[in-house]
Amino acid sequence: MKLYLDSGEIAEFRKAAATGLLDGATTNPSLIAKSGRPAREVLREVCELVRGPVSAEVIATEATAMASEGRTLRQIAENIVVKVPLTHEGLKACKTLTSEGHPVNVTLCFTAVQAMLAAKMGATYVSPFVGRLDDRSEDGMEVVSEMRQIFDNYGFETEILVASVRHPIHVKRAALLGADIATMPYATFEKLVEHPLTDKGLADFLKDWEKGKK
Repeated sequence: MKLYLDSGEIAEFRKAAATGLLDGATTNPSLIAKSGRPAREVLREVCELVRGPVSAEVIATEATAMASEGRTLRQIAENIVVKVPLTHEGLKACKTLTSEGHPVNVTLCFTAVQAMLAAKMGATYVSPFVGRLDDRSEDGMEVVSEMRQIFDNYGFETEILVASVRHPIHVKRAALLGADIATMPYATFEKLVEHPLTDKGLADFLKDWEKGKK
C-alpha cells in the first residue's frame, strides 16, 4: 500500500520525504491556508519534494469552472492531481478532465455508491473520509471494504485513497482491506514506525552492549 502525507507544511513534507517511505501527497485549501503562504508557491514546493502524485483541490463549485481551475493547477507541475468534490458538478468536472488526460482525485466520499459513481466517471482516485465517518459513529472502514468489493466486481481501475486517517490502526485496516493508498497527517505518519517495545528493546541492547565493553 502506498503512503501519502496530508499536509500544507513544507517542513513536514521535507521530513517525510527524507524517510524514503513517502509515495505521494494530498493537500486542500484549509491545510494550505494554515501555512500562511500563497497556494501556488506551496504546491510548487511540495511537488519538488514529493516524487509521486500531489492532489491539489479546486475552489470552484460549478463543473466548467472546476475543469478550468483544474487545468490551471496542472500547469504547476506534472505530478499535480486535480482534486474535485463528490458532487454532481464535481463528477461532471471529473469526466471532463479525465477525458482530457488529467488525473483526478474525487474527494469527500462517504458511501460506496458515491465511490462507484466516481469510478464510472473515470476518476483516477476516490477518497473515502474514514475518520469523519467514525466521528458520526459509523464505520469508515466498512465503506472502504464495500468500495473494494464493488471495484473488484466490475474491474474499476480507480484507486482507493483512504483519507481522514486519524491513527495507525486506520492505516493497518486500510492495508488489510486492500486499499491502494492511505493519506495521513505527519503525526500519524511518524507513529507508523513507533512501538514502546521497539524502543525498550533497543535501549536494552545498547545497555547490554555497554556492559560488555567494560
